[in-house]
This record gives sequence, C-alpha cells and structure tokens, in this order.
Amino acid sequence: MTYAVTVDVELPEGATELDVLQREGVIFLLRKGLDSIAAIEGPDGMEVDLVDDIIAVHPKGVLLKLYVDAPALEFAEDAAREVVAEVLERTEPLADWEITRCGVDLAPELLQESLDAADGPDAPPADPAERARRHAEARPTGEPVRRRDDAEVDGMRRRLRSLAPTLQAFPPASFGYADDEEKRIVSREAAEIAAGAVVHAVDLLVDELFTDLAGLEEEGPTVADTEAPFMILDELPPQFAQQYTVLFARRLTVTAVTMTGRLMRPHFGRLSCVAEELLLKFLVGQAEAAADLYDLLSEEVETALQVFADRLGEDMDHDWLYVPAADGEAKGTVQDWFIPFGDERYVHPYAANDDSDGDDEEV
Repeated sequence: MTYAVTVDVELPEGATELDVLQREGVIFLLRKGLDSIAAIEGPDGMEVDLVDDIIAVHPKGVLLKLYVDAPALEFAEDAAREVVAEVLERTEPLADWEITRCGVDLAPELLQESLDAADGPDAPPADPAERARRHAEARPTGEPVRRRDDAEVDGMRRRLRSLAPTLQAFPPASFGYADDEEKRIVSREAAEIAAGAVVHAVDLLVDELFTDLAGLEEEGPTVADTEAPFMILDELPPQFAQQYTVLFARRLTVTAVTMTGRLMRPHFGRLSCVAEELLLKFLVGQAEAAADLYDLLSEEVETALQVFADRLGEDMDHDWLYVPAADGEAKGTVQDWFIPFGDERYVHPYAANDDSDGDDEEV
C-alpha cells in the first residue's frame, strides 16, 4: 500500500529565516538527495520503496510529503524518517536541521486497509490508538519527536500578531473582534493571530502553486494524464482534471499572486472570480495549518479564520464544482473560473486572457 507521509523539517534554533533564493537552494539540495534514494531497507531485509515526493520550502523550514510503498503504516513512517534524516545528514548545509514531525494522515477507510494489510503474530493491534502508542514507544530513543517548547510558541505568537497589520484591508474587526463586548466574537489576540496566519500562509500557498506548476510541466500535459502528486491542483474539483493544463496552472498562480497582493493593500474590494474563491479556501486552510503547527489553533483562532472567510467570501458559491456529475463529465470549463463577476471586479490580464491554444502547444 502507498502511504503519504508528511515530514516537517525546521531550521536550527536561532537561524535566520530563509529568503526566496535560499528556499530555491534548499529545494535543489533536497531534490538531489531524494533522487539518489530509490528504496529503503526495512526490518528483516524488507524493501520499502520511495514512490514520489513533494517539497515545499517556507521561511522557517520545509514541508515534505513522501509517498512510500510499504506493507504497513509503521514501516512507511519509519522509512520516511530514515530517508529524510539520511539526506539531511549527508547534505552539509542542512545537517543541523531538525525533523519535528513525521506521520501519516489516513482517512478511516484507509486506516482500516492498513490494519488489514498487516497480519500474523507480529501484527499491530486493531485499535488505532493502541497502535499509535506502541509505535511511539518503539521509536529509537535517539530520535524523539521534538515538541515545541513555550519559547517557540510564544515567538510564533508574537510574530503572527506583528504580521496582522500587514493585512491592511482587514483589521481585527474582520476576524470577529469588537471593542463592544456584546458584539465581540473573539479576543483581539485571537483575531491578530488569525490575521498574521493568513499573511504567513501567502508564501506557503504561492510556493506550493509554483511547485505544482513545475511538476506539471515535467509530468503533464494535464493532471489527469499523470499519477504525480500535487499540493494544490489535487485539491481542486477532480472531474475537471483533464482541463488542469500547464496554462491553467500558470493562470491560477498569477491569480493567487494578484489576489494575495490585494490583501496587503488598504482596499481589497471583493473576490473577483471563481478561481479567487477557490484560492481563498486554500489560503485559509494554509493559515489554519500554520497556526496548528505552532499549537496556536485554538477554538477562538479557528473561529476568527472562519469569520474572515465568511465575510470575504459572503457570496461564494463554488461548492457545486465538487459535486460529481451523474455521467462523470465536468460541466463547463475551467476557463469560466477566470471570468470576472462584474465590470468592477479585477482579474489579471494574463489569467483573464483565454488563449488556450498558444501555450498548451508548447507543453
């Protein structure tokens, strides 16, 4: 069975955040290291295959998704940790980086499939909680899972709150804070953490779109024609996968850059097209993940992000795109996603221009 293992790796404590050029360098080094590893030897000589990977670098480290073919979840997690640790160790500029999380996120049906795949006297227990406990206990003592200490959490809290004013068009009131206690939904701190998380998530969203674009240029011509994994494109409505071309990915990336740039201006206006509605959903999801990574996703912060999303996307109506058609065929085209909702809405000319013949011929 193939497992998607998420591995978080962070800069050494006290290190300066990565700039754009440094992030590209990290991607190059990790790509070189991972490409040199095809398989990992597991227990009793069992071979675990590294099928594919995704690398997303952010200012404080890197998020990896390793697709590992293994007989059971535990083997996949251990193999992924071993691979990343080996790549870091033999790559001098990354030798001091730390693995802070390594795990598989499984839907219930896949979890049961994983349990069913392992049998025999040494099979793990059927109870997932007990299985996780035993796996954690079995982890080598030299490789503990590093939990964030209070200083790290407080540092990130301060950083996110300091980023909040950057979201010029959206003061704390846009996240549910009000001076009047009767109208207040969340505290000022929760609103500021949520706003800062949105700003922080902009880099993550844009980086992942560029990563997807590079992957599609190599593996395409469309998402439907490849089994390669994508970080954002795979989250789009699947019935349109045949229309997710390189040109589409470029238009979506340009739209993301334009939309997130408007977030930092005094007057954002309103969402301009269906593509922006989808991107807002992904941006808020990234913000939640960023806050959660530093144990800052409290109920209040989660509520603040939801208030922001609801107010900014009050007229959003894209959920129908995810409803499978009876005949399995997509209704409409992705070109429609870039049509402005009205004359007063702005869509970047590159994204709005439906020149679907020119660039796709180059793919």
